[in-house]
Amino acid sequence: MVERYVMSIDQGTMSTRCILFDHQGRLVSVGQREHEQYFARPGWAEHDPTEIWSHLRRVVVPRALEGAGIRPEQIAAIGIANQRETTVVWDRRTGVPVGHAITWQDTRTSGYVEELRRTTGDDFFLERCGLSPTTYFSAPRLRWLFDHVDGLRERAERGEVLFGTMESWLIWNLTGGPDGGLHLTDATNASRTMLMNIRSLAWDDELLAYFDVPRAMLPEIRSSAECYGMARALLPDVPICAALGDQQAALFGQTCFAPGEAKCTYGTGSFLLVNTGTELVRSRHGLLTTVGYKVGDEPPVYALEGPIAVTGSLVQWFRDRLGLIHSAPEIETLARGVEDNGGCYIVPAFSGLFAPHWRSDARGVIVGLTSYITKGHLARAVLEATGWQTREVVDAVNADSPRPLRQLKVDGGMTSNNLLMQFLADVLDMPVVRPMVSETVSLGAAYAAGLASGYWPDLEGLRHNWHRAAQWMPTMDPARREAEYESWRRAVERSLGWARS
Repeated sequence: MVERYVMSIDQGTMSTRCILFDHQGRLVSVGQREHEQYFARPGWAEHDPTEIWSHLRRVVVPRALEGAGIRPEQIAAIGIANQRETTVVWDRRTGVPVGHAITWQDTRTSGYVEELRRTTGDDFFLERCGLSPTTYFSAPRLRWLFDHVDGLRERAERGEVLFGTMESWLIWNLTGGPDGGLHLTDATNASRTMLMNIRSLAWDDELLAYFDVPRAMLPEIRSSAECYGMARALLPDVPICAALGDQQAALFGQTCFAPGEAKCTYGTGSFLLVNTGTELVRSRHGLLTTVGYKVGDEPPVYALEGPIAVTGSLVQWFRDRLGLIHSAPEIETLARGVEDNGGCYIVPAFSGLFAPHWRSDARGVIVGLTSYITKGHLARAVLEATGWQTREVVDAVNADSPRPLRQLKVDGGMTSNNLLMQFLADVLDMPVVRPMVSETVSLGAAYAAGLASGYWPDLEGLRHNWHRAAQWMPTMDPARREAEYESWRRAVERSLGWARS
């Protein structure tokens, strides 16, 4: 019998990957290609969607197939995970984007967002989409495009241009593009636009009117795990059966299927999600209410999310901008050369702070500098910034959720840093657990696609594929933990109010 596999396409902030998984959830082969980052002005962050599609078609998928030594007909299903909130608008007839994609990191809409909060307030939006206005989400970016690209809104009204996040763009191209491509999104990605009603999982008329977004340009909202249609380009007749935002995909890949189970992915930024079941929990402590996943016709599963803007990218800054290390792994060695941070704290508010503060006026600060501080202390402060930011989010989760967290599943590139993982366990005062398969974003998209296509039978079967690779237990003295946390919070206070509109 010919072996079959599930293909996961992970369209991320820095690169696009294609990974093949077998029935045991084991990684079989990988194809990957980085894409260009465009920073045309301060606060702007863009990608070229045409470049990303070209890389997927010409390099990423062919490498994955070649690495496994298989043919496209051996693919049982395709699942897609994607960087969320990144906004793409393209011509329906030609398939040409109207410009670069505006990414989730972009802050050009900060003035407009401040105006929304001042004139309308948060409650109008929280009641409908579960989100407060920030530069993070797609709707303000769409409005910015309408205000700055001549005739774009009129073209959108006529249905001549289409809007989507990155999974919409890839699915449309994979299923034919201008020649009948499917224009759709899933509920997890739609929940990040500020345009979807969080209860009905449909585009909300009041929000569309508020942001002046024509319905004709919007994709159809579907479940996260169902067979949407067949690929035509690149992988002919292979069914596309899942789409999830990358962090929801990681929640699925970590098999956090029960209320109260949580994961945090540590990459460029970090994202903690906790499953709240079919209950829609309103956060009053700076978290986002979002769709965790929706399987077929079953009710949606919701989550509370705490996004942290800068974690892994702080290590990159330490390496590339300061030149204090030559490679990211060196930071652990450097930090282990000192016993503590020497009283030094780094708050990496490079373009504001995300959860639980949501302060676009914050900017990065280093506090506690004395002549005693060495680059080893700075290295330790860099790593500890990720731990303290996670602690702030966990405190918010425990304040909002009826089920306090008892352990945290972790994944992403930073989890290879054992010093950081131990520090996390110490400051959270709970076990921190890493799975055998670290590529949980890709695995989650594969799981959802395999579930929808019958490759895997049910959620319980997926749980059996999850295996622990490492665990860290808290060892820090409680008095020291709270004293240092208080110092961190004082440092955060000093980062606020720096930027002016």
